[in-house]
Amino acid sequence: MTEPRPRLIRIAIADDHALFRDGLRSLLEAGRPVSHEGFVEVEVVGEARNGAEAIALARSARPDIVLMDLMMPGTSGLEATRAIAAELPDVRVVVLTASEDDADLFEAVKSGAQGYLSKNLEADSLFASLAQVVAGEPAFSPLLARKVLGEFARQASSPPVEAVPIQSLTEREREVLELLVRGVTSNRDLANRLFVSPNTVKYHLRNILDKLHLNNRSQVIAYAIRSGLVDLGS
Repeated sequence: MTEPRPRLIRIAIADDHALFRDGLRSLLEAGRPVSHEGFVEVEVVGEARNGAEAIALARSARPDIVLMDLMMPGTSGLEATRAIAAELPDVRVVVLTASEDDADLFEAVKSGAQGYLSKNLEADSLFASLAQVVAGEPAFSPLLARKVLGEFARQASSPPVEAVPIQSLTEREREVLELLVRGVTSNRDLANRLFVSPNTVKYHLRNILDKLHLNNRSQVIAYAIRSGLVDLGS
């Protein structure tokens, strides 16, 4: 039986601590098996010491993922995340931080981060999260996902923003949107709930992003709750 070819993930590291960057690079370039899905191989395409360098590196190298620290001198990780998400939607930003402040988590999601990981994360969980993000799924622990949904639900009680009419979404797109808001975020789980293929889920998600003029499903969830597109009370 032929062994599956490793999936190559191109990664940029943004952190102001040189020793941490060196250690993370060594870990990433060692690669890891990810359950039954095969072996993840990582190419580190560059390192940045601050947010400004991270933005420049994302523009020049176009990595699959930028692993972004939040607290860096000059341009912060949050500022860099916002810039990359707005300018380079194909480059996914995953926050890798020691911060345990919920406010940092919420701001990272609002800024366009597609994952939020602790620097205390085990290596196998890190590689699984990277594979998840490259597959188009957000990388949040169940606890963090609940915190994000809870925060956006609280924000939904504030005056609604101008929303895209729900009629602009098809019935199936509305079903996908409601499941996202209720915490079903992986393509596989969405496909199982809707009795369709993961590729069909990707098609609906792309249509939702295009119609709402957003870049990723974290932004979709936040927008849907703030604008009242999904009724959390039902």
